[in-house]
Amino acid sequence: MRAIVFFDLPNVYSVDKRNYVRFRNFLVNDGYIMLQESVYSKLILNEQQATLLINRLKKNSPKRGTIQILIITEKQYAKMEYIIGNSKTKIVNSEDRLVIL
Repeated sequence: MRAIVFFDLPNVYSVDKRNYVRFRNFLVNDGYIMLQESVYSKLILNEQQATLLINRLKKNSPKRGTIQILIITEKQYAKMEYIIGNSKTKIVNSEDRLVIL
């Protein structure tokens, strides 16, 4: 499963900019990968982990702005098409599972 976080945070005042940077750093340090500006993705294993992830986002989110999260399956994520441009990460998106023995 994948969690995709979309956010639109204000950047008018210095406090808002500081909150934006803190939230973005939280996402990066928590293992999210940037898909686009203000769109981040993270691999999750199950619904229980998704619930914990949502609670962590709520705890670390600023008071102002908009933050949305979408949980989708790996199969749905792998079907993402790029109309213009291409993936900026070196991570392969596929339906296959990685098994290390």
